[in-house]
Amino acid sequence: MTDALGPVHAKAKILSEALPYMQRYDRETVVVKYGGHAMGDPELAKDFARDVVLLKQAGVNPVVVHGGGPQIGRLLERLNIKSEFKDGLRVTDRQTVDVVEMVLAGSVNKEIVSAINDQGGKAVGICGKDANLMRAKKLERRVRDPESNIEKVLDLGFVGEPGLVEPHIIDVIIQSDLIPVVAPIGVGPDGETLNINADTFAAAIAVALKAKRLLLLTDVDGVLDKDGALVRSMTTSEALNLIADGTITGGMIPKIESCIDVISEGVEAVVIINGKVPHSVLLELFTEHGAGTLIERRRPHGYRTRQP
Repeated sequence: MTDALGPVHAKAKILSEALPYMQRYDRETVVVKYGGHAMGDPELAKDFARDVVLLKQAGVNPVVVHGGGPQIGRLLERLNIKSEFKDGLRVTDRQTVDVVEMVLAGSVNKEIVSAINDQGGKAVGICGKDANLMRAKKLERRVRDPESNIEKVLDLGFVGEPGLVEPHIIDVIIQSDLIPVVAPIGVGPDGETLNINADTFAAAIAVALKAKRLLLLTDVDGVLDKDGALVRSMTTSEALNLIADGTITGGMIPKIESCIDVISEGVEAVVIINGKVPHSVLLELFTEHGAGTLIERRRPHGYRTRQP
């Protein structure tokens, strides 16, 4: 009889061990940026939707912010709309931004909403234009001509960055039994649609909501040390040191710098997670192990290193 109940007891033990973590996040807001390959894999998408529903049932207030770059690219290709690039950056013209809004605030957003609803949740899809959630400004990129050494401003079209966040609509949603799913579209100074990087958008939302955690689901495990091993936790000062000594390089540098900015604005911690790991959100929030690289201002009193 004992042997037969072995698997059941193991599951009960896991649930019991999750209790203190559930208590830690009870009634707290967690912003999850969802994107990358996890969005394109049906099984991973199902796991993610189930995780979000479980968070809500456990008393957490999840806010999902999603990307959709590959989906946008595929539709632009189908419509034979060619993208212009300046200094390696995509220019979003009027025709392109219409497609971006159609994909992000339309098909992708509703696909995620449906996935969460299919798992027993009650999700509602919005974008930054709803109730003026995200008032944006045009993104400026300055480059210096190597020959003349003259600095110039690149016009990237309808590409924006967060300006003023008015989170009232999300506050109303999360105080109910609903789960907000937010597309990273903002409204510009003249009422125009502006496309905003999903990581940047999620960071601004997390700060405005005073979130306990910002989870960035990516296609990598997190920050790696010089031996290629995962760095499971670090303070913001340690992160800066890893940038300075060349451990953190390339595209991870602006991501980490953004994480540091978010923490300085009051978010308790940011975690970079591999969204290709099944149930990575639950592993991160409800286990001591964690699922990626945790970045926080300082280690709390009595801190225990995350388990390898």
